Amino acid sequence: MHFEHLVTTGNIMSADTKIAELLTELHQLIKQTQEERSRSEHNLLNIQKTHERMQTENKTSPYYRTKLRGLYTTARADAEAECSALDHCATREAKICVLVVYISSSVPPPPFLFHLPLFSVLHYYITPSTLKPSILPCIRLSSSPPPLCGAMPANSDYVAKQGDKVAARVKAVDGDEQWILAEVVSYSHSTNKYEVDDIDEEGKERHTLSRRRIIPLPQWKANPETDPEALFSKDQLVLALYPQTTCFYRALIHTHPHRPQDDYSVLFEDTSYADGYSPPLNVAQRYVVACKENKKK
Repeated sequence: MHFEHLVTTGNIMSADTKIAELLTELHQLIKQTQEERSRSEHNLLNIQKTHERMQTENKTSPYYRTKLRGLYTTARADAEAECSALDHCATREAKICVLVVYISSSVPPPPFLFHLPLFSVLHYYITPSTLKPSILPCIRLSSSPPPLCGAMPANSDYVAKQGDKVAARVKAVDGDEQWILAEVVSYSHSTNKYEVDDIDEEGKERHTLSRRRIIPLPQWKANPETDPEALFSKDQLVLALYPQTTCFYRALIHTHPHRPQDDYSVLFEDTSYADGYSPPLNVAQRYVVACKENKKK
């Protein structure tokens, strides 16, 4: 049955069934989008490291030109795959929103609605008598944000999957411990230990770590308008990925995001400054996690 026919028949039961199907499809597509994004991150880090080496050596050799050409080709393919997945998500969301509003009003939507690209429907709020620019209401599947959405912690029994990015506490060369950005290789249920790879290509090595030394990274950005409880509060102590590095350091939240796409502004602990903290630096939501250590006095 075509979507347009389904809506205009007034069959509420069929619409409910279709919404359930679309929500299932949307859930799978969101997971696919996250997988595409995770796959591209390692390549982007390699691009960054390659440029850093070129600047250090102060030359552009044929080797670096060839390597960068390959890395950028892969990055473009990764971006196109993610865009495709996002387009499919938008289409499903548009259909869901149209059906939800139709069910609540019991009045068929304007006939010209279906002559618009489905993605355009995302920019409109539909009432029984008009189609006007607005923001579509958020369709909530639960009363609270899910685990790993923004500052929401993972469930106690959560196990990160192979390929997931995590914050991992490892011993550095000098014997001190530090938190690094790592990728999960495997998890052993018999020993309750992870095997992870350091994401830094230069110092890449594998670590076997207990669960308490692993912090799963957020999988979804928090929306400040609908889920303020999923945001870290001002002056809260966190671990944040220092810009242009692959290491997490203790920091205080300076300002939190005002929109889902915004970053946190944080103050990193830094004894070289009089007050013990760096000037505000922006860090993406995905790379800010709760710090269980006590704040330094």
